[in-house]
Amino acid sequence: MTAPPTRDEAGRPPDRPVAVFGYLGLVPFWAPVVFAAGARVAGPLSLVLLAPVSASWALTLQRVYAALILSFLGGARFGRALTTPGSGSVVALSMLPTIGGLAVLALPLPHAVAQLALAAGLGLAWLWDLRAADLPAGYKRLRAVLTAASALALVAGAAILQTGLAR
Repeated sequence: MTAPPTRDEAGRPPDRPVAVFGYLGLVPFWAPVVFAAGARVAGPLSLVLLAPVSASWALTLQRVYAALILSFLGGARFGRALTTPGSGSVVALSMLPTIGGLAVLALPLPHAVAQLALAAGLGLAWLWDLRAADLPAGYKRLRAVLTAASALALVAGAAILQTGLAR
């Protein structure tokens, strides 16, 4: 007796825990943006609530988190490739998101440029997943939403940095 196909295999949305944890993963993308924008609006109140945190520092954490997520996405592809015979090129390519994210953090890029580079990296990782025949349709749809939301948060962070709102 075989198990019925999972919701992903049937092309429906991924199981609830996958979606919930995926959406919760957006919090570290958006919290720095809300804080950086709110710090400017709330002024002294934000200093009382989050005294040691500056808007610039919060957006630095956003960049680090984005690089970690790129590494996670590469690792997910690496793990998937391990179960597929003859996927040596995918195993090799799965290292690129980690290397790219680390390079963005290590290079002396202006912070706003780094934000945009990481957003582009997330977009490229999504395009790679979108083209993969072995990934479930539900996962691809979830990744589209999560990638759009996280890239938008990085672009918003870049805009805050560029306009000088983050100190």
